[in-house]
Amino acid sequence: MNEFSSRPPGPVWFRRVVQFPLTRLPLMGAVFVILIGVSNGFREQLSSRPWLALAVAVGMAALGLAIYLGFVRWIEWRRATELALSKAGPEWGAGVLMGAGLYTLGVLILMIPGIYRIGGLNPWNSLLPAAAVAVSSGVLEEILYRGLLFRIVEETLGSWIAVAVSSLVFGVSHLLNPQATVIGALAISVEAGLLLAAAYLLTRRLWLGIGLHMAWNYTQSGIFSGAVSGAASEPGLIQSAIEGPEFLTGGAFGLESSLVPFLLCTTAGAILLVKAIRRRHIMPPIWKRKNP
Repeated sequence: MNEFSSRPPGPVWFRRVVQFPLTRLPLMGAVFVILIGVSNGFREQLSSRPWLALAVAVGMAALGLAIYLGFVRWIEWRRATELALSKAGPEWGAGVLMGAGLYTLGVLILMIPGIYRIGGLNPWNSLLPAAAVAVSSGVLEEILYRGLLFRIVEETLGSWIAVAVSSLVFGVSHLLNPQATVIGALAISVEAGLLLAAAYLLTRRLWLGIGLHMAWNYTQSGIFSGAVSGAASEPGLIQSAIEGPEFLTGGAFGLESSLVPFLLCTTAGAILLVKAIRRRHIMPPIWKRKNP
């Protein structure tokens, strides 16, 4: 667990209570649910001022990172290796390329049968509103679902149960969006839940998933004018028209519920997962671990 050399302050019973998984997860989970809600509320109020909305989103993301680092340092009493700065740039950049590339590839495939059609371009400032969404969701949601939920579940129940639990909760949480569907939420659970959990497992850091999450959401909304997981979004750079059977268009939920991105992202997630297995990054449940 990469503990510090000295003992954390406070009596033993207090340390055991605050470090117990069923204490840490609800406590910090609630904090980040509130942060996400506040960030989303500011973004909606500032929808006509995208630069200010982006500045607020960056500030909320920085606050979330600071709270998480403080939690790791003073409650878990360890170094936050999952946010190691030495790997931040390359892994975040790789995630950005992966997220943007996967969504763009899905659109290109759907253009072949004419399901996705480009009608023109909107003004350049159409690129701005989606940036706040990308920053907020990419940082705060990755901390919540992978940095907290996945990691704390994995400590006791192992990697495979952590993948299942974090993926399901991540998908179900999207049912709160205005145009959400059960099929869409299940698709998110598999394609995005697996992919983002595998990104964390492969690197044992959050940066790859943060970059991937940010780029996917931004490319979807800011570039291709798509709905993000059933949430209302403003038009992006490309004027698009999507027509065809719902299993390919995704309907009101957006292309995340389309069969094409589902297959692309699930395949990518499986590849990352295989790489993580080969690196021996899979943690067994606590009852199967050998005593040191």
